[in-house]
Amino acid sequence: MAAIALCAGAATETAAQDGSRVLNQQLQLGDVISGVTLNVEDANGEVAVDNASRGNTVSGAVETGSLALSSSQDLQGNAAATTVVNLTGDTRGPLNLSTAVRGNDLAAGAYDADLEIESDQIVGPVEIKAAATIGGPGPRLIGGASVSTTAVANTTALGGTGSSVTGIVIQDSDAGVRADTLAETQYIPANAEFISQATGNLATANSTAASNQNLIIRQRQSGDAITAASSANAGNAWDLAGRARATANQTALYNQGGSVVVTTDQSNLSRVEATGIVTSFDFGVSTARAAGTGNEVTVGNNDISLEIDNAQVNSGGVEASASFAGTTGYDSYVAAEAVGNTVTGYACSQCEGQIIAANNQTNSAGVSANAATTVLGSGRTVATSASATGNSATFYVSGPRR
Repeated sequence: MAAIALCAGAATETAAQDGSRVLNQQLQLGDVISGVTLNVEDANGEVAVDNASRGNTVSGAVETGSLALSSSQDLQGNAAATTVVNLTGDTRGPLNLSTAVRGNDLAAGAYDADLEIESDQIVGPVEIKAAATIGGPGPRLIGGASVSTTAVANTTALGGTGSSVTGIVIQDSDAGVRADTLAETQYIPANAEFISQATGNLATANSTAASNQNLIIRQRQSGDAITAASSANAGNAWDLAGRARATANQTALYNQGGSVVVTTDQSNLSRVEATGIVTSFDFGVSTARAAGTGNEVTVGNNDISLEIDNAQVNSGGVEASASFAGTTGYDSYVAAEAVGNTVTGYACSQCEGQIIAANNQTNSAGVSANAATTVLGSGRTVATSASATGNSATFYVSGPRR
């Protein structure tokens, strides 16, 4: 059985051939909500759900020309996506669920062309929430499971091949952002992974094949909280994982074949909390992971030149908590990582790469990581780690491993 739900407050698609200009202005004032409920008994094949809700969305692309895209997106209503799956008996095929909500969403690409971007995304004091619940009277997931729950207030994704990507991206969120996944099962004799991701502002650029980037990215997150929680529970599970990741501001850039010049400016006031919980009475391999980050920047250039000017201020508390509890089994892995501010920049050593970096990080909030493992009977491997860092900066020149 498959169910698909898509709800968008406003959507725009643009395609350019040569020397085009696009002006996009979107304002969403009402709530945008999508929901899926499945009641399934003894399914012989796959059970799948694709449930997505978006406030404002725009996409643009250019091939062998140029595109100047100026975009303003404003969301002042709540956005939510909820999935409920009730399973009875044996589900013999895989369980594949995707639940995602995005407040403002912009995607633009260039192919042997130039892309000039000017984007401003705003989300007001609203709720951005994605939730997935898997349960029923003793569900048995014979074919395993892949479940992802994602909530993002502002998203900008840029990229292309043989391209020049330039411009400015501004993201401002005053929203509470939450992603929750809950699974209560009886038996899973296969791989099963339950993932929750919550992000305030997300900006990415991926350009390859003789490309270059020159970007300014500014991100502000000021809502009450960014929370991600995954709770994966089974009576008997062979390979069970629960992962949660919460990030206030995230920028991830990658380029190949030319220079990268980037200015990143991030500020977070929101509480950030990630919780990963796994329980299984009998277990083969169990994994519980949680990662919480205030501000995160990663910039990589597989060529000679990288210039990065980074400024990060985190005033929101960051907490990551991961735990596993079981009775009899084999291997359990638990890890929790919390960071106030983190930046990573790297270039290619085989290209005689060079990095010019200026970094300014300030963290004034508490950062904590907690990991707990409980095996009441017998087990084989128990690996548990917790890491908390206020500010982290890494810059390196590296070639491929041999």
